[in-house]
Amino acid sequence: MAPVGGVGERYATQVGALWSGLARTLFELEQLAADPVQLEDEESLELVRRLQYQLHSASERAYGFAPPAGIEPVHVELAAALAGARDATAELLDAVEDDGADATLLFLHEWRGALFRVRLARLRLTAPTTPSEEHEPEPPRSLRRPLVAFALTLAGSIAFAGGAVSGPWALWAAGLVAVCASLLIYK
Repeated sequence: MAPVGGVGERYATQVGALWSGLARTLFELEQLAADPVQLEDEESLELVRRLQYQLHSASERAYGFAPPAGIEPVHVELAAALAGARDATAELLDAVEDDGADATLLFLHEWRGALFRVRLARLRLTAPTTPSEEHEPEPPRSLRRPLVAFALTLAGSIAFAGGAVSGPWALWAAGLVAVCASLLIYK
């Protein structure tokens, strides 16, 4: 069994290779989506067919990856986004073939959204994740320390006030020490 770090590194390499081949495909598809008039040209339609196949291949490769623990939901989102972009591209091509270039306007926003979803899924996949820190639940706090601190504060205040009024400095100093000790005990 491979160590977890090895699985993560292998997965990162696989996704990096997938994305390096896919970045150009998405760029070209987005260029065509930005100017759908280009889809009137048969040469552009052939380019879209090739790019659709590249989306199909990327989708198939993404389903074959074994993501490390904790990444599975984001990886599934990437694979689904690739399949969605492939399907949206196929719907667009079918509409253009059946009804001509004017049909692209009906599918254009959905197609752009599907392409954007691929980029968003990839962004979520590469976003740094903060490890979930599992804190041990704090044991229930007892009332002993606060009660002792309160008793020392009360006794120290009475001793301080009594020493200040009656005059013995030892009682006055003992009151100050008791109040300071209550702060230390409480913390």
